[in-house]
Amino acid sequence: MTLDLHHAHAWDVSPTDAVAIQRQLEPLVREEPVDWDTVRTVAGLDVSVRGDRVRAAIVVLDVREMEVVDQATWEGPVAFPYVPGLLSFREVPALLPALEQLQALPDVLMLDAQGRAHPRRFGLACHLGVLLDRPALGVAKTIFVGRHGELGAKKGSGVDLVHKDDVVGMAVRTREKV
Repeated sequence: MTLDLHHAHAWDVSPTDAVAIQRQLEPLVREEPVDWDTVRTVAGLDVSVRGDRVRAAIVVLDVREMEVVDQATWEGPVAFPYVPGLLSFREVPALLPALEQLQALPDVLMLDAQGRAHPRRFGLACHLGVLLDRPALGVAKTIFVGRHGELGAKKGSGVDLVHKDDVVGMAVRTREKV
């Protein structure tokens, strides 16, 4: 599959230029509800870096049948250094060729990454969502920016994640008593 990238840009840029690209693209992020009745496929995307190599992995789930319907991996050289706040410039160049291996672009993307809970409100999930004009949710394991109030003890409890008076996400308890 060939990807139709919206707002494509260079990836081999300086950190200063990367920040400028984030600031240019951030106003294009759309925060709107997903019509889950029309969603057929959801993809989980993750990237790992070991030394000078990066590997992207994608698994696509048919949410109605609860079956894996596609998957892809891609491995190559790391093209951008680790810079906090600029993870998309390190990981999206690995995700794009993995996505091209899929039979079709999934309806919704879920990434092990930040979305709006980012200093410039433009984490990896936002970046990929803008490029693909597709709903993309950041499902990070750790908080990058923001604070939250008391979280209920039960699995599934959630509370707003707030940064500089803006709600940028949710903190969610995924297991009881953890």
